[in-house]
Amino acid sequence: MTLTVLQPPGWPRPKGYANGMAGTGRVVVVAGQIGWDADGRFANGLPAQIGQALRNILAVLAEAGGGPEHIARLTWYVTDIPAYRASTAALAPVWREVMGRNFPAMAVVGVAALVERDALVEIEATAILPD
Repeated sequence: MTLTVLQPPGWPRPKGYANGMAGTGRVVVVAGQIGWDADGRFANGLPAQIGQALRNILAVLAEAGGGPEHIARLTWYVTDIPAYRASTAALAPVWREVMGRNFPAMAVVGVAALVERDALVEIEATAILPD
């Protein structure tokens, strides 16, 4: 199984994500994960919650035998887009720690609220694992 980055000719290379991904294998869909730990305690602040949500995704994905290199797509739902924009520098080391140098196709969507009152972000994932 390999994931292939889809980069149309002449398009500028995106920073921190891919325009598209292609792959073959077993598809694993991970429900939206939020920034709390296994005991239901929320991480403090948006970058920390994003890191925890990504770790939660990887924990679910590990149950199928996958890792960050298998993630083809992430959709982020963020309750405060200005706070997200302001935290992009702080997110880079969090991303590298959890995801390494894997940059799937991604979308970030601003939402009014999430089901869990203290959640600042919820992230869904789609991964493609070897058959």
